[in-house]
Amino acid sequence: MSSIEDKVVIITGAGGGIGSATARLLAERGAKVVLADRKLEAAGRVAEQIERAGGSAVAMPVDVTNRAEMINLVAAATDRFGRLDVMVNNAGVGPVSYLDELKVDEWDLMIEVNLRGVLNGIAAALPVFRGQDSGQFVNIASTAAYTTSPTMAVYSGVKTAVRAVSEGLRKESGPHLRVSVVSPGFVATEFVQTVSDSQVREQLLKQRDAMAVSPDAIARAIAFAIEQPPEVDVNEIVIRPTAQA
Repeated sequence: MSSIEDKVVIITGAGGGIGSATARLLAERGAKVVLADRKLEAAGRVAEQIERAGGSAVAMPVDVTNRAEMINLVAAATDRFGRLDVMVNNAGVGPVSYLDELKVDEWDLMIEVNLRGVLNGIAAALPVFRGQDSGQFVNIASTAAYTTSPTMAVYSGVKTAVRAVSEGLRKESGPHLRVSVVSPGFVATEFVQTVSDSQVREQLLKQRDAMAVSPDAIARAIAFAIEQPPEVDVNEIVIRPTAQA
């Protein structure tokens, strides 16, 4: 019996990329997955595929920047399945740019989705985990949390903050709650398409196409953190293409 089997797992940003790959893998291993995404149609397609394959999945439209929607998401998951075991805070955006371009609205978007979205996920799930005396957060950061490159200043700063918040949460959580940070490098998703500067976007697309790993590789790392026995807390996983500097 898999240690993932029958766990109830919420995954934000589950309509594509890392989120959908994670939902499929965890469902294959017997988890009951709740797919949250701003685009319900995309999450719904993934949920239908999982259900057709014999898994258990439900999709919900959720904006992670809206705390009330995140609270409703957790409530819906616990109402349907009776508990919540894992919150995967995966939703993210990456419209990176040079600071000189002053794309302040895009800075704000990264702060709202990539950081506030994680905080909203924590605020929604933590009371449930406390009530159960068990639970696990898996927060998706980035290799940009460990090094800052040109165009990546704001994105790197936000992902570094995700690591810091996660470490603080881990130290406050006590002996029964687990906190894991998974930090991917280049992944073969549409993530780079959010970059509005065409020159920067083309450069990143070339790098992605030359070296990126499949979202399935990140999903396996997330599953590894989840499948450990309750007394084992995998705190950080950094996973990148072998060719990535």
